[in-house]
Amino acid sequence: MDLLKVLSQKRKTEEQAEAIINNGNAKKNAAYNMLSDCDNTYHNENMKTRESEFNNPDADKTEHIRNMVYRSIDDNNECDDYSLLKVIDKCISEYNNGSIISIEERERLLYDIFNSIRKMGILQELLDDDTITEIMVNGSENIFIEQNGHLKKWDKQFKDKDGLDHIARKIAALSDRIVNESVPIADTRLKDGSRVNIVLPPIALDGPVITIRKFYDRPLTIERLIKLGSVTKEAAEFLQKAVKARYNIFISGGTGSGKTTFLNALSNYIPSDERVITIEDSAELQIKNVSNLVRLEARNANVEGKNEITIRDLIKSSLRMRPDRIIVGEVRGAEAIDMLQAMNTGHSGSLSTGHSNSAKDMLTRIETMVIMGMDIPVIAVKQQIESAIDIIVHLSRMRDKTRKVVEISEVAGIEDGQICLNTLYAFEEDDEDENGKVMGSLKRSGNALIRDYKMRSAGIREW
Repeated sequence: MDLLKVLSQKRKTEEQAEAIINNGNAKKNAAYNMLSDCDNTYHNENMKTRESEFNNPDADKTEHIRNMVYRSIDDNNECDDYSLLKVIDKCISEYNNGSIISIEERERLLYDIFNSIRKMGILQELLDDDTITEIMVNGSENIFIEQNGHLKKWDKQFKDKDGLDHIARKIAALSDRIVNESVPIADTRLKDGSRVNIVLPPIALDGPVITIRKFYDRPLTIERLIKLGSVTKEAAEFLQKAVKARYNIFISGGTGSGKTTFLNALSNYIPSDERVITIEDSAELQIKNVSNLVRLEARNANVEGKNEITIRDLIKSSLRMRPDRIIVGEVRGAEAIDMLQAMNTGHSGSLSTGHSNSAKDMLTRIETMVIMGMDIPVIAVKQQIESAIDIIVHLSRMRDKTRKVVEISEVAGIEDGQICLNTLYAFEEDDEDENGKVMGSLKRSGNALIRDYKMRSAGIREW
């Protein structure tokens, strides 16, 4: 007899017995006998199930022990981590039925089973490794990692697609997101803030795809970026003054170029007495020095296609919250027009990021995004951009896998129908060392800052 069927029958019997007991004392004995017989049946079936697990040499040990744990905590799913570990340890002992098990094996089972129940299964090992910056799961059998700037395949894999699918849905649920066959794509985050993208079949042909961009509790500072060679001290000091002087700064770059990291670093220069509102698809910005901080996150539509909260909605709402500055984590589409309007309506000093191959390309992409959101003449779009964005900082991931600021340019007006850029700093490559590391530095162009009125208004005399 199937254990689940016995359990179901047991619960029905309990209900029947309770009804008998409530109907009169004369029938109590019959009810108690019903309960006793049912308990014995359930006990015997449970023992049979466990016995089959013990005696099956081909069974997966971890899977069987995990199932034992689930049955043990069935009535107490809210047990804390310590209690869960005690249950797992007990089940390991029961499974081995008195046979000797090494300390290493017991610890491995404890770790694997605990992580599969409470954390991210085999991915937890990668999440706990600070040297790994990105995790790329391409189906159950192919897991790639970025470690110390280099991509490589990991030697472990999921047991099957169902196990990976379970992890994908678990990740989505952590931030109240839904991902299934009807909604196969989701952007979400882990509890620590790590950015996650999930794509499920049938969109993903070879099984669920999970991409995790790791999050660190201690974000990189400008000082640390200077030491790493991502930016020069001189350029960093200029950007520090630009942030304090309330220049609107847009950070551009390709995927993985470090845009969010650099935005976090720049945010440290925002005066602590200002009111800042951050707007993101998935919250990952780390503004540490501002106490009057409001963090807003977009929300996907539910399974019925309703209750979506977009970046556009959040930008419009933020304007009624009396912000000093608005930080939009990443501009991807029609929300660009709302961001520009916010920058043009008394919220100078705002920051944002976007994907592009160069500073010039970023302006073109913003034009396209604005037109997506509003049917207005191109020249009007250019005027909006030119008056809203003051400085573009472009980052690039070099061929040696390092991330560097390669251009800092001022938006300097419109000429012949095109937005003009005044390059202030540009990266000049010198050579490569014997290890293939790109040598060079971000050098000042010699061009003066044309629109210096914000610097002067802020009392900054040298820049």
